[in-house]
Amino acid sequence: MTQTKAGTHQALKNTSFESMVVSWLMQDGWQVFIPILDHGHQTDILISDGPNYYRIQVKTVNATGDDHLVQNCWENSNVDVVIYFVRNSNWGVITPGFSEKERKLNHEDHRKFAQNKKEFLREFHQL
Repeated sequence: MTQTKAGTHQALKNTSFESMVVSWLMQDGWQVFIPILDHGHQTDILISDGPNYYRIQVKTVNATGDDHLVQNCWENSNVDVVIYFVRNSNWGVITPGFSEKERKLNHEDHRKFAQNKKEFLREFHQL
């Protein structure tokens, strides 16, 4: 087997989280689109319910707890939803795009979910 470089391995892991979100949203009935290149637009996934479209950014972080600070990486873009997966645990948060430079994962606007389809979709529908 060919050894995968560390940076490539991390990119593969990050993409796997995006693929998981795509799968969950498709199973929920959303139309899902994946941009060929999202540099400059900060859109990993575009979804539609027919008349409406929503831009989603998927991020992964290593966190030691709910009070972990996350950075705003989509300033001056039109991201509607950001999904954070905690790589070193089994949970994540969903939040509307925000304008502050940083926030804690346990911010009052964030919806925490266990990393499974049922929990994710329950919290996603609460936005």
